[in-house]
Amino acid sequence: MRYIFSWPLVIAASLVLRWRGTMGRIPLFILMGFLLMTSSAHSRVAGESFADLAQKLLPSVVNISTTSVIKDPSVSPQIPQFPPGSPFKEFFRDFLEKNRPQEQRRSTSLGSGFIIEKSGVVITNNHVIQDAQEIKVILQDNTTLTAKLIGRDPKTDIAVLKVNSEKDLPSVSFGDSDQLRVGDWVVAIGNPFGLGGSVTAGIVSARGRNINSGPYDDFIQTDASINRGNSGGPLFNMRGEVVGINSAILSPTGGSVGIGFSIPTSIAKGVIDQLRRYGRTRRGWLGVRIQQVTNEIGESLGLKKASGALVAEVTAGSPAEKGKIQKGDVILSFNDQMVNEMRNLPRIVASTKIGQEVPIVVWRKGKKKSLSVAVGELDEKQALLIEPGQQKDTKSTKESKLPSLGLTLAFIN
Repeated sequence: MRYIFSWPLVIAASLVLRWRGTMGRIPLFILMGFLLMTSSAHSRVAGESFADLAQKLLPSVVNISTTSVIKDPSVSPQIPQFPPGSPFKEFFRDFLEKNRPQEQRRSTSLGSGFIIEKSGVVITNNHVIQDAQEIKVILQDNTTLTAKLIGRDPKTDIAVLKVNSEKDLPSVSFGDSDQLRVGDWVVAIGNPFGLGGSVTAGIVSARGRNINSGPYDDFIQTDASINRGNSGGPLFNMRGEVVGINSAILSPTGGSVGIGFSIPTSIAKGVIDQLRRYGRTRRGWLGVRIQQVTNEIGESLGLKKASGALVAEVTAGSPAEKGKIQKGDVILSFNDQMVNEMRNLPRIVASTKIGQEVPIVVWRKGKKKSLSVAVGELDEKQALLIEPGQQKDTKSTKESKLPSLGLTLAFIN
């Protein structure tokens, strides 16, 4: 056991021993034993090393470099000078705009990823490889491999790549993000600012964060340093299992301020399996539009607490209509999972097996009612469980601003 010599603790011990009251009669060995226990407990935290874990995991984390071709309009050609009011000026402007040549320029970006199978299956963020004409995966030994896109899902910001290698590649496995607790240690490895193989550590700051990036938000928040270029990199627990995919940061400067967000593996694993199997995601569909149950709405409906998802509209011919769900119902549980708030429902429905008959509990006319619904398949053109007035387009954006806080939420490629 390692002990830390601390002058403040020694001084405190001296003051206590000089006290003439009851504390002054405490035997010295008992007091010093207590102080040593306190110091050793502190040392276990302060002296924690991640070296063995980092050495084991680094080979499975990769850098991702993408190249895109962007069409940019060239400099506008000069329009000949004409007298004021001349019709020729408008004619030449229209002609030149219509026939303006397009210049192409190559754009490159950097991100991170990790290998989940020795055959070369790589996971990263969708926004890292979106619109890329060429994707390169760079291993820890600087070997560069060309990657093929297997599938991507903009709604959860996940992409699956495949590289071919003459040898087996080091890989990592998924852990259970649902077992994470606030305060648990986590380790992030990635390619911030092109500095590949960077390792940072922190704790789980919060779970279930909604950052309004899509309908299935359920992020892990961590204070492990995450910067631009970390996108797509793994977040590990202390057993070396991937529990998250680093995706976004909240920052006033664009750099890390200790607020990073990772996609939990509880969401990622199902998406990755479908992308590998079908090249796309197949999500469950209920066919309702919902809104949040506020305290006022809950009180007016006779609910003891404001929870669930209020059905604002039922789509004709949908599984919801066939299952007798009505406008004005409050969905309290779906497939035996509690709907504590509105945003829980889209995620639960989407992850349910298509065609499965599931039990639903709704609140209708002051009492609970049990129903059964056969889950349909979501057409990506359909709006799934979107709150009235909420943005329907879930296409990922590069950043969104929170002006009242002076912060910018940005993806970190």
